[in-house]
Amino acid sequence: MKVTLSALDTFESSFTPLVVIELAQDVKEETKEWLKNRIIAKKKDGGAQLLFRPLLNKYEKETLENQNLYLVGASRLRLLLGAEAVGLVKECNDNTMRAFTYGTRHNFRGFDDDNDDFLTMAECQFIIKHELENLRARDEKMIPGYPQAKLYPGKSLLRRLLTSGIIIQVFPLHDNEALKKLEDSWYTRFTLKYQPVDSIRGYFGETIALYFGFLEYFTFALIPMAVIGLPYYMFVWEDYDKYVIFASFNLIWSTVILEVWKRGCANMTYRWGTLVMKRQFEEPRPGFHGVLGINSVTGREEPLYPSYKRQLRIYLVSLPFVCLCLYFSLYVMMIYFDMEAWALELHEDSGSEWTSVLLYVPSIIYAIVIEIMNRLYRYAAEFLTSWENHRLESAYQNHLVLKVLVFNFLNCFASLFYIAFVLRDMKLLRQSLATLLITSQILNQVVESLLPYWLQRKHHAQVKRKVQALKADVDATLYEQVVLEKEMGTYLGTFDDYLELFLQFGYVSLFSCVYPLAAAFAVLNNFTEVNSDALKMCRVFKRPFSEPSASIGVWQLAFETMSVISVVTNCALIGMSPQVNALFPESKVDLILIVVAAEGSRWMSITFMLLSRNSACCVVPKPDLEAICATVLLCGCSFPSGHRAQRPFCRDAASALWLCTLVLSRVLCGSTKCTL
Repeated sequence: MKVTLSALDTFESSFTPLVVIELAQDVKEETKEWLKNRIIAKKKDGGAQLLFRPLLNKYEKETLENQNLYLVGASRLRLLLGAEAVGLVKECNDNTMRAFTYGTRHNFRGFDDDNDDFLTMAECQFIIKHELENLRARDEKMIPGYPQAKLYPGKSLLRRLLTSGIIIQVFPLHDNEALKKLEDSWYTRFTLKYQPVDSIRGYFGETIALYFGFLEYFTFALIPMAVIGLPYYMFVWEDYDKYVIFASFNLIWSTVILEVWKRGCANMTYRWGTLVMKRQFEEPRPGFHGVLGINSVTGREEPLYPSYKRQLRIYLVSLPFVCLCLYFSLYVMMIYFDMEAWALELHEDSGSEWTSVLLYVPSIIYAIVIEIMNRLYRYAAEFLTSWENHRLESAYQNHLVLKVLVFNFLNCFASLFYIAFVLRDMKLLRQSLATLLITSQILNQVVESLLPYWLQRKHHAQVKRKVQALKADVDATLYEQVVLEKEMGTYLGTFDDYLELFLQFGYVSLFSCVYPLAAAFAVLNNFTEVNSDALKMCRVFKRPFSEPSASIGVWQLAFETMSVISVVTNCALIGMSPQVNALFPESKVDLILIVVAAEGSRWMSITFMLLSRNSACCVVPKPDLEAICATVLLCGCSFPSGHRAQRPFCRDAASALWLCTLVLSRVLCGSTKCTL
């Protein structure tokens, strides 16, 4: 028998606040009362059936600031029913992963009527956000007190209140006790250890946990290259022609690490339940506008915008603008080469020590200019993508990622390609790569972590002084927490974090054969990046809402594209080396054919291994549907027995990268007995 919300009482007189809603200062009382009634009303009456109260009572409001802050929570019963509504996947007692239902709650591992930890706090806040976003307009024609704010049946009230400026922001609260435990196991002690990815997932959700899991994995994947690169740099770096072996290693490394990551990612997301979690229906994004009409698929009234108009905006405005920005980037690059020539000429004329330092100045200036141009272009790309008026948030993100990646790739790497294949100056290539990589890492650490942290500490001191002047009957601890967190910066997602790793992957995989220390500097940066990003998430920005994810999304394709480019680049560098040229002194055609054949055979071998892996999966006996799904998505290998012990897959990834044998082992095993 299905249990419904209308049949159960989910009201509690006191509750733990999970989410904060901040209203504008001039919001009318009738609007506040209407919003409160819609949030606490039962589901059958069109409400969210949540718990709602102001941060301050009426007496306190007369003397204190922050009068329009409201706390939202839910009873344990309401959260369990909400978990069923959003389709959360949890582990059953028989070790399978299934969508949670309240009626079969006792079949799920860890559930007990007295256990409040069955749902993580991140999942609870995700459920509340889902319920608030699904508050729909019914018979109202407008928001009470605001006749200009029209409402249409079936549209999200929360989005309309946000776009109208009535609600300033909605954000989840930190759990100070749980946060302190997470910090102690995460970043407060600077030691070489695995990250608590499952704890991060429990507190921040799958999207954030996957980023930190990928950051950790990528750092471990860089260690073999750094270990090989250090002696290579120390003994043969003066001879720039002896980079063929390291370039050959790059060919294998750049492909293997992404294949191994797919397996580790599937392992984690299956354990978390997001790999088999049903996708939520995607609503039109808040900025989408058009003429009101009936959606032919959903039957709802919503803004409609012709796709041909969007295509015209893309091809007649956005594309020419991106091309213009790319041309400007190339123009700045040529100015950089003029500066390099000027510095080299000055050094050759004087021959003094201080002019040798001057040789690095153009590269440092160019690296700073690149960072400035990347950030300015990011704002322009966001404006253009928003102006293109994409209906869905996923389409908006895909077009934004494409614009940003194309520009950042050309802006960061065009000079390196020019030096390598036009000037063919390996000494200048090594110098430019080192300067660009190190300068960009330092700037990113300062701008993304140190500066926001310093500003947040300054604001925290101001809030402390205000709280000390509060009345004794005010809950100073909760008040201080809410006021402090509402002034924190908003975490805008993992876009910039993945972009930084993408560019770092490019620096390391494209041309590190001429500067083997690139991987070592990347490893050092990433060890500090883990701690600075953890500090940023815990102490600098508001806590973000959890977002279920089954992979790193479009960034997997971006990294794979960079891997293909790096393979072509390293093959070209191998073909340009004196050792290879000496084998074909008469004909360059034979050289080109050999390089192309080597690249083709590499891709054929990879394709063969993937096909063999999939064929092996097909002959495995079929235990049940979920086991088949897990087997295929885990690249032909099953979970180890007792996988709840949460063994970090990075140990296997590091071994595979060091020996370059994990891909072969997956083919040779070819059964579900091949485990991590």
